[in-house]
Amino acid sequence: MTTDPDIKRGHAVIADYLRTLDGSPGVYRMLDAESRVLYVGKARNLKNRVSSYSRPTGHSARIARMINETASMMFLTTKTETEALLLEQNLIKQLKPKYNVLLRDDKSFPNIMVSREHDFPLVRKHRGAKKERGAYYGPFASAGAVNRTLNQLQRVFLLRNCSDSDFETRTRPCLQYQIKRCSAPCVGHIDKAGYAQLVKDAERFLSGKSTDIQAKLAKEMQAASEAMEFERAAALRDRIKAMTQVQTAQGINPQTVSEADVIALHMDSGQACVQVFFIRANQNWGNKDYYPRLAADVSATEVMQAFVGQFYSNREPPRQVILSDAIEDPDLMADALTEKRGGKVDILVPQRGEKAELVTGARRNARESLARKMSESATQSKLLRGVADAFDLPEPPKRIEVYDNSHIQGTNAVGGMIVAGPDGFLKSQYRKFNIKGEDLVPGDDFGMMKEVLQRRFKRLLKEDPDRKSDAWPDLLLIDGGAGQVSAVREIMDDMGVSDIAMVGVAKGVDRDAGKEEFYRTGQRPMALRHNDPVLYFIQRMRDEAHRFAIGTHRAKRAKSQLKNPLDDIEGVGPKRKKALMVHFGSAKAVSNANLADLKAVDGVSEAMAQTIYDHFHAN
Repeated sequence: MTTDPDIKRGHAVIADYLRTLDGSPGVYRMLDAESRVLYVGKARNLKNRVSSYSRPTGHSARIARMINETASMMFLTTKTETEALLLEQNLIKQLKPKYNVLLRDDKSFPNIMVSREHDFPLVRKHRGAKKERGAYYGPFASAGAVNRTLNQLQRVFLLRNCSDSDFETRTRPCLQYQIKRCSAPCVGHIDKAGYAQLVKDAERFLSGKSTDIQAKLAKEMQAASEAMEFERAAALRDRIKAMTQVQTAQGINPQTVSEADVIALHMDSGQACVQVFFIRANQNWGNKDYYPRLAADVSATEVMQAFVGQFYSNREPPRQVILSDAIEDPDLMADALTEKRGGKVDILVPQRGEKAELVTGARRNARESLARKMSESATQSKLLRGVADAFDLPEPPKRIEVYDNSHIQGTNAVGGMIVAGPDGFLKSQYRKFNIKGEDLVPGDDFGMMKEVLQRRFKRLLKEDPDRKSDAWPDLLLIDGGAGQVSAVREIMDDMGVSDIAMVGVAKGVDRDAGKEEFYRTGQRPMALRHNDPVLYFIQRMRDEAHRFAIGTHRAKRAKSQLKNPLDDIEGVGPKRKKALMVHFGSAKAVSNANLADLKAVDGVSEAMAQTIYDHFHAN
């Protein structure tokens, strides 16, 4: 891309802004000749900070390059430096500047929620805003960590995991009761007070008071044994054993740290890994690794400062944040996190004791994770170069999008898109498409693919018409042969994105893996050697797209199958639905019932019976 030689850049341009700046705190943005944001920073004194950039010498190589590219600047003053710090982190995440350290994974963490809106509370996984009334415990590092804990909670405390609608309509215990994972409150096998005690014990366990609960269960087991209630004693023994398994699986259970995030950094060869361990209620609730995007020659202090600020920009911080490396403004960051939490937050860099041991363990995990990541990245880069050579691409693709459809005779049709690049599969970039075309012939794979690609590229063209972001693919892989390739090429030509490389992957002879044929517009079909690593790589991407599409289709189909037609009738709530299901045995029997039979159901008035009858007999 050519640049205009008449546009001024560098420290002289920056110096021109000094005349209009004062000593206020705020945030500054450095922009290139095309107004793209190069860097976002905050300052206690904007004039002093900008003045440091106006000097022609004395900068690191990275800062010098940034200054030389700067053609203009933007400023936002704030009342306090804390406010500037929060604004800086939000702008970094929004604008993704070239020269800032950037946290790339911004997913929220799951919690365990104990509902407060039901007589027999449901204990379940929750992700997102805490809008429902209930108690929240977390965060957990992953959905897997939550699911394991929930599974053990059910074994120990016999809490239900069914939906409220299932609970209301059940007439006999489900399989969970049979395998001793639920106390069956739905059919009265335990009363409200007894179930409330189980919930209370579960919350005590999640609050770190598991020793008290184990002692209580041990006493109950001893009493049951002495009373020769051996079946009850065996059930209590199994609950104690399950609780012990939870504590063993958690591994690290610090004695002196009740609520903290342990954050450790390891850097090597211009790359970094940050490990975050979540300690809640003196229990380890999992860990997660992050690989922030770094500019060259950044220090550990700068990386840690940026990571902490961005990590907590949309998350509630704990009482303690324990770091492996010091940050630039610990007092300022602590004030910002305290304001966000609504309670005091301490930032620590321990040198000895149990906290230092936690940091050492987290740093070891970071070092090992980065070594694995770098090894995988080297292999991935080699495979991407192989893809470029195989399909005559000008350079290795940075973003490959793979598409697939899934349906059963046209029903519950979905399209799936997976993304692969230098960092492997980018699961946060996966997308699913519910096929909406009403004029599609059931099973029309061409029509489905057309709809998916039109929706995908219409959105891209709307959000980023100049293709400045990294959301644009370098290569499309389509499941299909010459027909699919021709149809997709026509779609891309119509939308003005025909310059994107596209390859069709067909199963080949006897639909045998290893004999795939590859189709490109205007070229003869080709194949790769049977033992070519690039072929295995393409197979993995195709299989991942197929897995994702199939999984999405199954979830949609299961949801449609579980949907109760009574839910669509206005005025039929859980109690009326339960009465109807008990009286008739099934929703289908309700739909076939005559008006007189509907009136005979307890709790169904004459008007409501007419409403139900009209719903199923509208035609």
